Amino acid sequence: MTRRRTATVLGALATAATLTLAIPNSAYAAQGTLIINRVAYENPSGCYPVTWFPSSITNRTNATATVWTGFDCQGNVDAIVYPGRTHSTEMAHSVSIR
Repeated sequence: MTRRRTATVLGALATAATLTLAIPNSAYAAQGTLIINRVAYENPSGCYPVTWFPSSITNRTNATATVWTGFDCQGNVDAIVYPGRTHSTEMAHSVSIR
């Protein structure tokens, strides 16, 4: 009976540790501002549309932004915009950041 309790306790601890590590990552958003054509997004996370061309993407966050040639962050990658950088393009239709 003691082995069963030990296994149950260890299983519960492992599950709790996994959830503790997974929950903050799922709620993660970049810290800072992502600017797409003069529109600022504070602490962005997800996919953002690019509405006119030529486009300018300025990344003032702590994460990298991916510029996509397709809508809804699909298609080919046009550029990776690192923190502190700006990218100008005529190919972008969407930008993702996490």
